Amino acid sequence: MFCPHCGSENSDTSRFCQNCGASLTPGAPPRKPGGRATTGLEPNLAGLLCYILGWVSGLIFIIIEKDDQFVRFHAMQSIITFGGLTLIGLALGWIPFMGTVFSGIVGAVAFILWVVLMVKAFVGLRYKLPYIGELAERQLERM
Repeated sequence: MFCPHCGSENSDTSRFCQNCGASLTPGAPPRKPGGRATTGLEPNLAGLLCYILGWVSGLIFIIIEKDDQFVRFHAMQSIITFGGLTLIGLALGWIPFMGTVFSGIVGAVAFILWVVLMVKAFVGLRYKLPYIGELAERQLERM
């Protein structure tokens, strides 16, 4: 299936364009190129800011952004990814010695994901992490 907004090819089961984040659902309003999110920011900048403070900024953007599915997706993915990593890091921190080592590993993974996800959002890609991206889309459908 091809995106009506940018023309990128997507799988037939995709609900959103992998390139620009536009909805592929028939009857959904098209995303305007160069349009602004409800926040007044460009969608790619708002997508980046969803990750800037981890799950906290994701939560802020999921609350204030009502229309732009690109921004809402990145906000939800941020909440799930960094909220989960925060909980894992806290739980591992209680284990003597090895908990500190594992928490450090979780912190390194979180840092790498943080940088990658911010860059992907800023260049306008609706980058889905394995499993977490699908979970974020399902959660957004329920909202």
